[in-house]
Amino acid sequence: MQAARRIASFVPTATSRRFIRAMASDARELRWLPPDSPPAESKDLMVLKRDVSLGCIQMQIEAEKEANLRRATKAIASVARFGAKIIVLPECFNSPYGCNNFPKYAEKLLPSPPPRRESPTFHMLQNAASRNNVYLIGGSIPERDPDNPDRYYNTCLTFGPDGTLIDTFRKIHLFDIDIPGKISFRESEVLSPGNKMSLVELPEYGTIAIAICYDIRFPELATIAARNGAFALIYPGSFNLTTGALHWEVLARSRALDNQLYVAVCSPARDMSANYNSWGHSMIVDPMARIIAQADAKETAISYRLHNKAIADARRHIPLNSQRRFDIYPDVSKGVIGVAKPLS
Repeated sequence: MQAARRIASFVPTATSRRFIRAMASDARELRWLPPDSPPAESKDLMVLKRDVSLGCIQMQIEAEKEANLRRATKAIASVARFGAKIIVLPECFNSPYGCNNFPKYAEKLLPSPPPRRESPTFHMLQNAASRNNVYLIGGSIPERDPDNPDRYYNTCLTFGPDGTLIDTFRKIHLFDIDIPGKISFRESEVLSPGNKMSLVELPEYGTIAIAICYDIRFPELATIAARNGAFALIYPGSFNLTTGALHWEVLARSRALDNQLYVAVCSPARDMSANYNSWGHSMIVDPMARIIAQADAKETAISYRLHNKAIADARRHIPLNSQRRFDIYPDVSKGVIGVAKPLS
């Protein structure tokens, strides 16, 4: 049984209690093979080339952008020291989440690389990735369109271990909801949607897919990613206290279960003094939909070592991919699919 790793506090003043639940399957499969016949492995069983530790940083967000960048820099270094090679930050990690804040904190990312004065967050992420030799999924930040100063996106930047920008993803599905007596929110009043999904090749490990928060409610993105060989779905997100309590865990586990791969959801820490209260509870879910690492609502970080055996076992034991009936319903992974590339 593999133990999930608890990450020590990366903020000296943090006093939050941290906890992680870890579960792992010890199921074994026996099958007969003719003498001298090598095991036959289908392509969908070998999607993670080598084990890799993935970390999620559930950081406290402040009103001052520079303070958030310093906090994130310190957290990334701390999680990297514990062995994480893929590190995820939360949605809107450099600013308080909210429609009123998107224009105030937005940065120009084009042309790339942007000058430091235009995007201090870009340069902070780039430096942190190269300094710590990690793949860094930079949560998301508000992005200002270079050609239209009144157009904004919710954008995730991903950097490689050498500091190269390897993916830029703009949130596709905007958070527009109205639950009477609970919460009403319309990102579309300020933000514009992206129009391409994210499939990112990490040469040492394989393919991951990145989407942001509300995107997790749309299973088509996850299905397309899985059928294109992804070993993990990564969702920086900031669910609220209403939808978080109802759906955060359900959605993370559902996307893992439907597609038999790893899912990581990374939230900001909860701050009840803020205008928008994040749910927290960042988690990593295995291909059998077990929660293998989970935070509470406070500032902390979690990590877990992902291994291909968990994916292969799930897909052997419950062989969904060979049982699909595309003679009855369509394969959403076929046809023209827009895939995001680094901005340039």
